[in-house]
Amino acid sequence: MVNQPSTQPVVVQQHEAPEAIRALMPTDTDYIDVFTLTGSETGTPEQWARAAFEDMAGLGGQFIWRVLLGLRLKSSPTRVAGWAVADRGDNRIRLTAQGWMCTGHMLVHVEGGHVALATALRYHRPVAKRVWDALSGTHRRQAPGLLRDAYAITHAAS
Repeated sequence: MVNQPSTQPVVVQQHEAPEAIRALMPTDTDYIDVFTLTGSETGTPEQWARAAFEDMAGLGGQFIWRVLLGLRLKSSPTRVAGWAVADRGDNRIRLTAQGWMCTGHMLVHVEGGHVALATALRYHRPVAKRVWDALSGTHRRQAPGLLRDAYAITHAAS
């Protein structure tokens, strides 16, 4: 039996958000994290965002975003999983959603064989920090799998 090289992409959490990513996010965030997948040259930022947030996060993501974080999402073909497109370019798409306790931003940045997923929150009420503190560990555990699953979708489509 011949050993086959692993085709599973590698996902790492960057403990400090790179300046290039911070420059694409609002400056008034209270929380930011970044996960980067290496080894992908396929898919636009919007394709990655739709694969991750619509196809993979699905109803579980909607429950977290709408119910637990109180974000106001609206279904529309011009939105991604209900999130408004706040900014887009050849290598990025930034989504935003506002709620009664916080505003959320998600950025997908595709460049040089890397796909970065950044999540940022701005707390409007003290309860938002407490809620996110309780949810953020699960978020950080699930983000790598979300990117790997989106990788499978974007590469199956190519």
